[in-house]
Amino acid sequence: MIKIGIYGAKGRMGKQIKLCLEDDKEAKFSFGFDMNDDLESLFKESDTIIDFSSPNGTTSLLNFARTYPKPLVIGTTGLDEKTKQLLHLASEVMPIFYATNMSLGVAVLNHLSKLAATMLNNFDIEIIEMHHRHKKDAPSGTAMTLAENVANARKLSLDKVRISDRDGLIGPRNKDEIAVMSLRGGDIVGVHRIGFYEDGEFLELSHTATSRATFAKGAISAAKWLVSQKSGFYGINDLLGI
Repeated sequence: MIKIGIYGAKGRMGKQIKLCLEDDKEAKFSFGFDMNDDLESLFKESDTIIDFSSPNGTTSLLNFARTYPKPLVIGTTGLDEKTKQLLHLASEVMPIFYATNMSLGVAVLNHLSKLAATMLNNFDIEIIEMHHRHKKDAPSGTAMTLAENVANARKLSLDKVRISDRDGLIGPRNKDEIAVMSLRGGDIVGVHRIGFYEDGEFLELSHTATSRATFAKGAISAAKWLVSQKSGFYGINDLLGI
């Protein structure tokens, strides 16, 4: 039985992961860490750790883990470039799985979007994401991953072509720009829509999450898979073999 620890155990995702582990036949909940708990105990009691905390929390976890290596599944969004570099640095001494979205459907959405961006290379690309009113970061990590994938497919620098607002007399749309827009309200778990628009036709691909259990189960699957992997940096495509 694989012992899974939860970093950020009192958050929405932490609670959902713990709930899903109650019915899992291959893994069990071992230790839940929150700000006032003992981080060393989390590592001692766990075969692998799932993190859905905050950018600062993830940084602290990674710094501790570098002296106490342990397989880590990181699902925290809103990470800055410094923390992302720390992810890769830490993966030199332990297996680290990082995904901005743990959903199988979103993984397929990314795969199809990259294909569409390549084949429909003259189409304008627009991305819209919707989440509940409590989400703190925008655009969502999933939307940014979508944007990065389609930008890379077209050999574009996302930093140079991304826009996330339009207001006033802005002039015509730039051919290469990729819009990533955010909507917030109610209890929306997550909606991501990417559109490819050309004169006379357009194609839209979308994914809707109706329960946080989708992401919790995905993270648990990643944790069970990661525990037998060697040191390195992994993503959901490695888990799914796509």
